[in-house]
Amino acid sequence: MRFGLVGTGYWARETHGPGIQASSNELVGLWGRDPAKAAEAAEILGVEAFSSHDALLDAVEAVSYAVPPDVQAPLALDAARAGKHLLLDKPVALDAEVARELRAAAKASGSRSVVFFTARYTPETRSWLAELAAEDQWRGSWTEWIAANQRPESPYKDSPWRQREGALWDLGPHLLGTLVPALGPVDAVVAVAGVGDAVHLTLTHETGAVSTATIALWGPPAAYTWGIRMWGESGISAAPPRSTSAPLALATAADELASAASEGREHPLGLDFGVRVVELLADAARQLGRGPADGA
Repeated sequence: MRFGLVGTGYWARETHGPGIQASSNELVGLWGRDPAKAAEAAEILGVEAFSSHDALLDAVEAVSYAVPPDVQAPLALDAARAGKHLLLDKPVALDAEVARELRAAAKASGSRSVVFFTARYTPETRSWLAELAAEDQWRGSWTEWIAANQRPESPYKDSPWRQREGALWDLGPHLLGTLVPALGPVDAVVAVAGVGDAVHLTLTHETGAVSTATIALWGPPAAYTWGIRMWGESGISAAPPRSTSAPLALATAADELASAASEGREHPLGLDFGVRVVELLADAARQLGRGPADGA
């Protein structure tokens, strides 16, 4: 499948571009809002820099987006209306109604979609989730995820949208992308603000399981930690750390999008799931007094 890439930053250059090139698909070219940065990224990847988003759409069958969510949504809407298949980053939008509009456009045109919940495309996480599903007796989970994006070595330390939106919208999609397949769909979320961008979440799953999570994107470097643990009849099961590189995970996502498109089917991590994640996060944001109130 012929892919185009939208974005010129670190995630585009280091993950989306190389990931598509490592897949069974062809990366035709890219487009970015800054022509100079687009030319630089295109040179790094050895592809063409297109003059406009529309010009890129005309040359490809699918588009991979590596831009902030509030930039991604309107561009992806144009691509969906043009019948292009979508490899979206998470979250797909920062507004639930915008996310639902994007999903409706994709369904109307027959566009297939995959949302890049990174760990969900790695063999280590898939194996762990399969082990959990085989026992089907998990009662809840605990998550502690304190990142420290301000560290000098972090490639995201100068990311304006992450500075603005914080842990809820950056780490939140990763969290839900792991907890939902482990414990079932989420019925309700309760969100409490912590210090800085920290958020404390309690999630009630349809199965009756309850998850608790503390997440912070700009936490103290000395407190950096990550851990997701399930508990149930057989004890404790901890999520494995990701050992698969992000580009290889992206390659899997690109190949699975191409397969879904060729077979005319929806992907389990497509816009239906992506929209539900946005709805839950929008509900949490409303409780925190941030952002649009439409999380229904």
